[in-house]
Amino acid sequence: MRSLYLGFNGLRENSRKYLPRGGIFVSDMKLYLEDGSVFEGESFGANVSATGEAVFTTGMVGYVESLSDPSYTGQILVCTYPLVGNYGVPDEKFFESAKIHAAGLIVSEYSENYSHHSAKQSLSAWLKKNKVPAITGVDTRAITKILRERGVMLGQISHTGKKGKFIDPNKENLVAKVSPAKKTVHGKGDTTIVLVDCGAKENIARSLLREGVRLIRVPWNYDFTQEAYDGVVISNGPGDPSVCGEAVENIRKAFASEKPMLGICLGTQLMALAAGASTYKLKYGHRSQNQPCSTVIGGVTRTYITSQNHGYAIDPNTLPKDWTVWFTNANDGSVEGIRHKTKKWRSVQFHPEAAPGPTDTRFLFDDFMKDVAKSKKT
Repeated sequence: MRSLYLGFNGLRENSRKYLPRGGIFVSDMKLYLEDGSVFEGESFGANVSATGEAVFTTGMVGYVESLSDPSYTGQILVCTYPLVGNYGVPDEKFFESAKIHAAGLIVSEYSENYSHHSAKQSLSAWLKKNKVPAITGVDTRAITKILRERGVMLGQISHTGKKGKFIDPNKENLVAKVSPAKKTVHGKGDTTIVLVDCGAKENIARSLLREGVRLIRVPWNYDFTQEAYDGVVISNGPGDPSVCGEAVENIRKAFASEKPMLGICLGTQLMALAAGASTYKLKYGHRSQNQPCSTVIGGVTRTYITSQNHGYAIDPNTLPKDWTVWFTNANDGSVEGIRHKTKKWRSVQFHPEAAPGPTDTRFLFDDFMKDVAKSKKT
């Protein structure tokens, strides 16, 4: 039996046969999109319903890191790569946070049998433990085409088969939901770095914690300017940057110190807002580990493959004259990084900490720490 897709052009069959457990297809979960499209498939996650913003990722691997990335809060993740789950789920020390943050997962084919030396459990077991629904056996190519042509839209996963109310997660402050409640201190050393945690991936902290570094991790709205620090990193996070006014104001205050600053993903947008620029929502965002970003170094254009997850971008026409575009997306030309022309303030929309990869731009952490060391000497 074939699964069915009810789209805006009427009822159509998925383009391939799907034979799940036991060879019998059980159509027990539905994905509803706000344009009227309906996709039926089989559940391999928690037997619950969920709402959120339907987005797609073009990464071939990295489902563990993506699902545990707080930036995916409120989003139903659609994987374009057809086979998901084949290497299982490793120990939680490899996660990007303590739990799954995505609202739901949609895949073409879930691999029930996994094999990897570091695997501790199946993807299905992890999803069920975190009470996150997931659907397999649907045409993810058709979903992706809809989202590319019409833009990201609200969706809902129903385990009852009935459509409920669409809820837009971006209407609330998602950063406040995932940011830590209090300040914590990690490591020891004579160099102090503040990490403003707006929903930071753990590998950002891992990348900053090195010999001689004391890391102060603070909530998104914490006035970190009251701390004695040598440099500050503004992390990634979910949702619309315009609702994070307190963070923007703290960054604006920090500009007065002229100490080195590095923004990552949402941190880039917050730094831009603090500088006086504006942001806008992308049609379907950038979510994958294969986004090409270009910059000019020494008169030569260099392109790096980067890991990304963001739905908003900076309007380059609103950047103040003392700021400049640093990186651009080689696919659509959108801003992927900005920097100040004279101060050590830089930021990138992509993830230099990688996790799951690639590691092309990890040198940005080394460059930031070099800026910090030079700043301490002056």
